[in-house]
Amino acid sequence: MRPRTAHRHAALLTALLATLWGLLSAPHAASAAPPTAAAAPPTAAAAPQAAAAGTFRNPLNTGPDPYVTSWNGAYYLTTTQGDSIRMWRSSSLGTLLDADPITVWTDTDGSRNQHIWAPEFYRFGDRWYLYYTADDGVDDHHRLYVLESDRDDPAGPYHFKSRLTPPNHTADFAIDPGILQHNGRLYLAYSGINQYQHNGLNIAPMSNPYTVSGNAVAINAAGGCPEVREGPEFLYRNGRTWMTYSTCDTGKPDYQVWMMSLPSGADPLVPGNWTQHSGAVFSRADDHGVYGPGHHAFFRSPDGTEDWIVYHAKTTSTNTYSDRTTRAQKITWRADGSPDLGRPLAMGATQDLPSGDPGAGTYWINDDGRSSGDGSLAYTGSWNSGTGCAVQCFWSDDHWSDQAGNTATFSFTGTRIALLSVRDTGNGIAALSVDGGAEQRVDFYGAIRTGETLQYRSPRLPYGRHTLRIRVTGEHNAQSGASFVSVDRAEVYTR
Repeated sequence: MRPRTAHRHAALLTALLATLWGLLSAPHAASAAPPTAAAAPPTAAAAPQAAAAGTFRNPLNTGPDPYVTSWNGAYYLTTTQGDSIRMWRSSSLGTLLDADPITVWTDTDGSRNQHIWAPEFYRFGDRWYLYYTADDGVDDHHRLYVLESDRDDPAGPYHFKSRLTPPNHTADFAIDPGILQHNGRLYLAYSGINQYQHNGLNIAPMSNPYTVSGNAVAINAAGGCPEVREGPEFLYRNGRTWMTYSTCDTGKPDYQVWMMSLPSGADPLVPGNWTQHSGAVFSRADDHGVYGPGHHAFFRSPDGTEDWIVYHAKTTSTNTYSDRTTRAQKITWRADGSPDLGRPLAMGATQDLPSGDPGAGTYWINDDGRSSGDGSLAYTGSWNSGTGCAVQCFWSDDHWSDQAGNTATFSFTGTRIALLSVRDTGNGIAALSVDGGAEQRVDFYGAIRTGETLQYRSPRLPYGRHTLRIRVTGEHNAQSGASFVSVDRAEVYTR
């Protein structure tokens, strides 16, 4: 969620190379003058290679504050949307970005229909319960709410069930509800006012999924930054309950994840029963171009054998609430029984899909024409190219041009194509056309320079051979300083 403004993710050889290069993944300073010697663009792409059906690349979604569940043959994802609760459903993790949103909740009650943040959903019995925070337009009026599904389906429909209010915090700011399941009982964990932080960790008992049955207790959690403890999430394994949570303002590049643990038989309402883990367990990885990784959740692979983290992160070190996108990666377990969240991977790093995932049916096309599937790329005119964009680009390279009339044409076999590249203060407007049809103007400008940003998704197409042409118009909006168009990664969907 957006925090308080004041207080406050061929072939085996091809897949292997993509993984190695993806870790280094992103463009040039598009707002700067291009190199004096323009690289000669390839006129024909490298020969297509067989798609690696068992891999995927982030992002999964363009929103922040993600929550994912794998249930009954599909993945379900929510992110913060602000004015409603929307859900994305896909049979594969790799095609969530291709999925159409399902609006599962809007509200006409003026006391709780604005700034709707951080939805999470859990199945108890044969119903789903969707927890979220909302306000009346005033941030300090954020409160916690729960919906109940009308049937056994995470996508609803839902009806309003209740407000969640610990007796000792009836009129207090509260966000980020999560459910702790411990020793056969339910507890509401959330971030709100306590003696430690304005956004501090609190836990309250529940008598059922929609009723708080006692006072909240405050947890004095460490965090490296003083201002925020939020987004509590839970893992259960090896005789302990592990609570992870995010610290620092989410706009900062140092937004990060810390951890505490509780023995299985201990009372979670006794703060002294929680043991603090020393230091952050998931934090910025500058060498991978990942900043501010946090507000996360955990899910199991479809076959139940793997644990995964889903989280939001940025591709810029600027202190900003924009550019927070949803990513996922597998986690492991240490010999001492604690979870190892690893290090955040670069945005475009190619990863194996979760165990039991039926396969995304996706592949990539790089700006130099290489592809992991039946894709190619050809240029007309003189384009600049290079590796100056480093970790902000897929495979650490891209092409860019501000010369009106220059084109880059992707040829692909599939049903949809998505373009990801740098947005920057010197980027301009491109004209895009599918299969020679009418052009659509797309502005590649960004007030903050960000890498591997989703610029465009084509309409859904009949499966087959298609083209997407990007034409440089030489135009830009009033805020931009130049008219560059960046070409980096295309993600192709085949089903």
